[in-house]
Amino acid sequence: MDFASRLAELQKRTIEHREVLLTEEAAKTALVMPFLQSLGYDVFNPKEVVPEFTADVGIKKGEKVDYAICQDGKVNILIECKPSTAELNVNHASQLFRYFSVTESRLAILTNGVNYQFFSDVEKPNKMDERPFFTFSMEAIKPSDIRTLEKFAKADFDIEKIIQEAGHLKLQSLLRKAMDREFAEPSDEFVRVFAAHVVEGRLTPGAKESIAKLIPNTVAAIIRDKVNERLASALNASTPTMAEPEEAEIPAPEEAIITTQEELSGFHIVQAIASRLVDPKRIVIRDSKSYCAILLDDNNRKTIARLWFNSPTTRYFGTFEGKDETRHLMPDLTSIYQYMGQIEARLRELDHILA
Repeated sequence: MDFASRLAELQKRTIEHREVLLTEEAAKTALVMPFLQSLGYDVFNPKEVVPEFTADVGIKKGEKVDYAICQDGKVNILIECKPSTAELNVNHASQLFRYFSVTESRLAILTNGVNYQFFSDVEKPNKMDERPFFTFSMEAIKPSDIRTLEKFAKADFDIEKIIQEAGHLKLQSLLRKAMDREFAEPSDEFVRVFAAHVVEGRLTPGAKESIAKLIPNTVAAIIRDKVNERLASALNASTPTMAEPEEAEIPAPEEAIITTQEELSGFHIVQAIASRLVDPKRIVIRDSKSYCAILLDDNNRKTIARLWFNSPTTRYFGTFEGKDETRHLMPDLTSIYQYMGQIEARLRELDHILA
């Protein structure tokens, strides 16, 4: 079984069992150790994967990190684990920060078994960066994630190549965040750059406001066009006997509905919660222009929840009681777990399940 297949199996296990892995030990045993195994490490060899790794850090004596991955007696990666329901943040990485400066390791991982954050010393040598250079979610693995993770595999581990890649990934992440901000709410400088190409003469306040409003829609239209071009290309390549491209019925960009990876991840979280009461195959996602509906039995009269994720700045999670919907602000996807009770209550209501 290749690496991608092993990750797919682990992803399935994560989605099915995350909601019952409430302790750190449970997350380590059921999720983190299999992840390390998928990378080719022998988790039962205490010289290779050291549990409860201990080192004296200044006046802090006997502190531990959950795992250290070693090779030839040298620490390559430090790993700190949290419960699968915990939201990861830099405050959880205090031990990693301290250990990073007193061991040979230049890599550290903070994880809850579902989400993984990878750190290095890109900004200052021997001092762990406060922001990860790479993150991924086991509930929403992208092809690019697999290519990056393969570099951490035992067979291909090369610290110099990883550190070089870490610098590129961190810069790419910062650029993406900056572009996301500009596309959603263009700054004055950003508007002026594009205005210089389309407005002759002085940029009036009215023209500036118009361009600022058009930039997000224009970017969205470009992305939809690119997606439709790829869909059309794939369709024509896989069905050569069908009508010529100009005759194919391809939705116009403004009509296209794109289900994002974030929406799929939100759906999988709801599906995992629902699996405690019903067969997860009965939970279906149905996308629309305004929101993603999560339905029981693919029946639009049996809405379990809605994902209002289409806004570039604000996301909401809708729960139902009867015909009434309540929208909850979503700072991140893991916040959905806060509404496990409402989701289960809705399922009992729709499927007449006795409490």
